[in-house]
Amino acid sequence: MIGVLSNTAYARLFGAQVIALAGTGLLTIALGLLAYDLAGDRAGAVLGTALTIKMVAFVAIAPIANAITVRLPRKALLIGADLVRAAVALCLPFIEAIWQVYVLIFVLQAASAAFTPAFQATIPDVLEDEADYTKALSLSRLAYELENLFSPALAGLMLLITSYHWLFGGTFAGFLGSALLVWLAPLPARKAETGRSFVERLTRGLRIYIATPRLRALLGFNMTAAAASAFVIVNTVVVVKAGYGGTETDVAIAFGAFGLGSMVSALLLPWVLENASDRPVMIAAAAMLAAVTLAHASWLLGVGQLPWLVFLAVWAMSGVFYSGLLTPSGRLLRRSAHAEDRPAVFAAQFALSHACWLVTYPLAGWAGVAFGLPVALLALGLLALAGVLAAAWLWPAGDPREATHAHPDLPADHPHIARYAGSTAHRHEFIIDDIHRTWPAGT
Repeated sequence: MIGVLSNTAYARLFGAQVIALAGTGLLTIALGLLAYDLAGDRAGAVLGTALTIKMVAFVAIAPIANAITVRLPRKALLIGADLVRAAVALCLPFIEAIWQVYVLIFVLQAASAAFTPAFQATIPDVLEDEADYTKALSLSRLAYELENLFSPALAGLMLLITSYHWLFGGTFAGFLGSALLVWLAPLPARKAETGRSFVERLTRGLRIYIATPRLRALLGFNMTAAAASAFVIVNTVVVVKAGYGGTETDVAIAFGAFGLGSMVSALLLPWVLENASDRPVMIAAAAMLAAVTLAHASWLLGVGQLPWLVFLAVWAMSGVFYSGLLTPSGRLLRRSAHAEDRPAVFAAQFALSHACWLVTYPLAGWAGVAFGLPVALLALGLLALAGVLAAAWLWPAGDPREATHAHPDLPADHPHIARYAGSTAHRHEFIIDDIHRTWPAGT
């Protein structure tokens, strides 16, 4: 897996991701402390609102940002978004009102909504070999999980010698370092944009997404992942402290169990995906994630709390299946769009996946308060099960990776025919049925 870092461009992009993730982790901790300074025991409401703003920004801004910036050089876009995020981090220590937190968080997350899909769409252009790209996806998942362990430790060390305001300085340095590494990375140029209108650019990713069976299924998988893991993210602290009478260290151990399971899965997936196709792997992971969630809910409703070590094992298994479900999703997106359409498709995935979180986060929190944690977990488990059943139905077992088709009605100099050396009959990555016949010329 580490061998993929021999690619200079990818190594620098991966470094940028790791540094930015560390900065984001420091930001999360610093925001919690800032919210407590500003709102006292209402800090949870402030953070909950900030999290909702984050999700709304991701859902609303990602497709718009892609449509607006599609003609910008990708390096300029990525560096510009990083610099905006760094500037926001620099402003956060000086705010004095809660509404200022909300405004700055919206600006920061809007910049992230522009950066992340563009960054994700760049990786398959840098790593054209699918095996290398699969390793990169696993490395990315490892980076996310390691950040969950590293950032709190780094924050703890910094807080021993300085105030939490300097954590924002670490965030600033993270985004600035990310911008520098992106600047140093030799990135391939974007494919030429074909003169589509703003509305066409805005909706193109969503149209490809909806018209492609495997991507319609991916939306169901997104819901399964969001439903099952929302309970982990929102309610672990409640389960551990109220249910088990645990300490803050026990909370960290519980999150660590989930992260460890996710890392183990990420390490194994490149080998698994060499020996099995994406569909059975993702369906199996999603089904097991839903089953573990429902089994846990049933036990809570019928018997009560699991023994502590069994609970940790359940969290670890959830992490394994969560990573096994989400990590291959980049392969589906890469396979389902030509290079010029990847930013739009990745932006659609970014928005739609976070729309699932926008549903499951409040459900995990509000249902837990109103009806109790076992009922909330049962509701989320049923939602996870619905997601995997929908995905299995929407993604036909015989869905081809490539499709042979012809365009006898297109001239030899049409852009699509030209891509295949003038032949009207050819094979290429299967994107959507009749896309070239039903969409306007030039697409």
